[in-house]
Order: sequence, then structure tokens, then C-alpha cells
Amino acid sequence: MSVIAAYSGTFDPITLGHLDIITRASKMFPKLVVAVGYNIAKNPKFSPDERVALIREVVSDLPNVEVKAFSGLVVDFARENGVTVLVRGVRTVGDVDYEKQMAVMNRDLYANLDTVMLAPSPEYAHLSSSLVRELAGLGAPVEKLVPKAVVPVLLQRFGRDGKK
Repeated sequence: MSVIAAYSGTFDPITLGHLDIITRASKMFPKLVVAVGYNIAKNPKFSPDERVALIREVVSDLPNVEVKAFSGLVVDFARENGVTVLVRGVRTVGDVDYEKQMAVMNRDLYANLDTVMLAPSPEYAHLSSSLVRELAGLGAPVEKLVPKAVVPVLLQRFGRDGKK
């Protein structure tokens, strides 16, 4: 039986930290699904379809990575897609505590689901989508924060043309 893992999140937008986790997880599992969640409470700047398209472009060189949108519980997505491992990125002790609680609850809801937590590479440990959105909105450079394909789309979304 082949293991299918999923890395879920809102990815609004995908950052180099997300890409770091995706790339590393893609080497650990024969199939990795990037599960793009819809959470209106996070006030997304990009639609689920836009996020899926951007991530597909960014991971196009990773043949065992698939990108799918979902809404609702990640355990339902996992059950429907044959996922038995959730990959979670953890940057801080607070993230670890939260993800541990979620891992236990997810396992209670779906007994075949385990969670693997990955710390980001040090150069990405400070990144989050919300920080990237804030910096982009304030006119800061974003080229070192998001994949190259995301830069022009992100700048355009915030009314910036990319010129310094």
C-alpha cells in the first residue's frame, strides 16, 4: 500500500516557507497532496482557484505533488482522498502545542490519520502568509519571501507594479 500524505493550509499566498515544507515532504512520501483550504475568517486576498493555480505552477517540477482545493474538515478531505498522513509545518512552540492538539483530535475523528510535524529550514522560520500580505500591502520587497512566480501576482493584488 502506497502512503498518501497531505499538507493542508490556506496558502494565501504560498511562501518560500511553504515551498520548503512541500519540497522536503515530497521526498518523504510517494505522493503528497497540497490541500488548499478555504477559510473566510482569514480574509483571503486570493480565491481558492487562484491559490491552486499559483501552487501548481510553483510545484510543477515535483512530479509526485498534486494540488487540490477543499473546504470543511481536513479529516473529511483525508478520508475522501486516501490520505493517511498529514504534514504540518511548525515554527514556534505555540505551533507545536496547537498542532499536537489538532493531531490528537484528527486521529480521534479518523483513526487512520497520523500527523508529521516539520520545522522549516532556518531561513524560512519567520515566514507566514499573513506577514507576507502585510509587507506587500505596506510596500516592502517580497522577492525573498515568496516563489518567483508569485511575486508579480502578489504585487498586482496590492496595486503595485513591481518597480522600485
